[in-house]
Amino acid sequence: MSFISVEKALSICLAGLLLNLCGSFVAKTFNLPFFFDTGGTIFVAALGSYMPGIVVGFLTNLLKAPFDSFQMYFSSVSILIAIFSTFFARKGFFNSLSKTLLLIPLLTLFTGGCSLVIESFLNSASFLASVEELNLNFADNFWNEFFDKTISILFVFFLLKFTPAQIKKSFHSLGRRQAPLSEEMKKGIGKENYLSSSLRNKLLLMLMLSSFLVSFSVAAISYLLFNDAAVSDRIKAVDSMDAVILSEINPYRIGEYMALGRQSEAYRAVEEKLYSIKNSSPDVKYLYVYRFSEDGCHVVFDLDAATVEGDKAGDVIEFDEAVLPYKDDLLAGRPIPPIISNDEFGHLLTVYKPLYDAEGVCQCYVAIDLSLDPLAEYAHGFIIKLLVLFIGCFTVIFSIGLWFIENNIILPVNTMAYCARHFSYDDAAAREKHIELIRSLKIRTGDEIENLYQALLRTTENVLRYLAHLHIAKTKVADMRVKFFAMDEIAHKDSLTGVKNKTAYAELTDAIDKKISAGAADFCIVMVDVNFLKRVNDTYGHERGNDYLRNACKLVCAVFGEKHVYRIGGDEFVVVIEGEKVSLCKYFVAQFKFEMERKNSNALLEPWEKISAAVGVAYYEPDEDKTADEVFKRADKLMYENKLAMKAARTN
Repeated sequence: MSFISVEKALSICLAGLLLNLCGSFVAKTFNLPFFFDTGGTIFVAALGSYMPGIVVGFLTNLLKAPFDSFQMYFSSVSILIAIFSTFFARKGFFNSLSKTLLLIPLLTLFTGGCSLVIESFLNSASFLASVEELNLNFADNFWNEFFDKTISILFVFFLLKFTPAQIKKSFHSLGRRQAPLSEEMKKGIGKENYLSSSLRNKLLLMLMLSSFLVSFSVAAISYLLFNDAAVSDRIKAVDSMDAVILSEINPYRIGEYMALGRQSEAYRAVEEKLYSIKNSSPDVKYLYVYRFSEDGCHVVFDLDAATVEGDKAGDVIEFDEAVLPYKDDLLAGRPIPPIISNDEFGHLLTVYKPLYDAEGVCQCYVAIDLSLDPLAEYAHGFIIKLLVLFIGCFTVIFSIGLWFIENNIILPVNTMAYCARHFSYDDAAAREKHIELIRSLKIRTGDEIENLYQALLRTTENVLRYLAHLHIAKTKVADMRVKFFAMDEIAHKDSLTGVKNKTAYAELTDAIDKKISAGAADFCIVMVDVNFLKRVNDTYGHERGNDYLRNACKLVCAVFGEKHVYRIGGDEFVVVIEGEKVSLCKYFVAQFKFEMERKNSNALLEPWEKISAAVGVAYYEPDEDKTADEVFKRADKLMYENKLAMKAARTN
């Protein structure tokens, strides 16, 4: 299976986007009660994977937003449609008409409910109002939504039927940076879970947090900017009203206003204008004029509110808690910043403006309390809109990030780990099969992941070459070992008798000398010298002489054990016994002499089959012997004495 080209993939996504926009244009042009703007999203999602469908759905609403701002708030619904369509497409629902028809009511209920919830929240100020409106609108909109989704889903079903299977398969792997996986590898990767905290989980957590922080930051900043702008607009409006009020009040008559109140015609004229200004804006909750002194706030004007009767001119009231931080400025006649408070009088924006006379002396302050409750209601709606946009933006950012992580990091790393973990060293065929499996991945991410893949491939190829060379070397070593042991046997074995030779005896005595130095020696040496070898050679020939030596060696080996016997000269044999058998040596010698006498008395045996040998035995004495050679010399001396005794007793 081959990859789909980027150009072809983009063309299909663009076709889905155009399909949505054209359907929406037709529905709007003919004033149809439908949308027809989800067919392209469903098609791309069913054809490929989550990410292309989500992007097509999101872009559809984004491009429609300049003509209908509310469309941007429904991007979350388009994203959910893409996720819904991809999920059921992977379950095979678009493969048969019966399953496809089952999707129509499911998608209708799913998207219709989500759309109505979003629309109700956008158009209502409270949650309860949204629920009530939702119940009323759901039944009315159900059949329109059902017909819209029926047309879209059936259109996509038949469109998929005409889409080549090759494009379906390759489009499903859109974004992959490596060759498609076999079913066996897919199942293997899905089942393996070797780590308690995988890289995938860490990256997804980081992606989720990043997407959330980005989306939340944008939403929070938007809200703060909106709130600041709204408050600034209200401050400007209050400033304008304060400027009009200041122009209507004569600063030189403040004392008269406070003393006479409504008894003064001038007071009543100003008060009437103040009411006119207050009533011009429904958001103005309180309007009053105070002169501030150390003993409190002296009322100049205090207009009646809807539920609160204003104080009379000349009354003195306490400083409000909201203005206490600015008391010194008020007493000094300096301007103070706008005050936002939320107490028993309500959520208010209060703006104090000083009134100066011609000499620059502050005579009083004009104050307007503007209700911020309408702003709070508007902000509530704004927050709902931000929340809807937040969900859509978060989902898009997360989906794109997830798609990138899965295709460029997680999948390549998991497939490399799978190949490395299942690499077989059993035989050459298995190794070659697995190296071909690694080569078949063809990872092309163009970054450090591809470098890692190339390093793994080169390392594996080098290991295979090393194993091949190692196998050849092991074969050569095995041949050399066989030859070495054969040569070693030749070097340490007597060619005539087959027992160990003088070289082997020399190595043994070296080892015994080390044991003597370590205080761990326990041995004895038996010297055996064969008699009459020259006579047999001279009388019967050298071949019979060799038979005579071989027969003598066989008798020595039969009695003392072949592993203890060494031929160190033409007719000389040495027997070295160590450990527990040392105490049995005298019995072995007696048995050897007995066997010689038995053979010599047998008239049926040929002369070269009869054995005569002198024997000398010496035991290691720790207090006297420093080397094995000293024991050998004693054994040799005793053997020589035995030989002389045998010559003296000989009669022939």
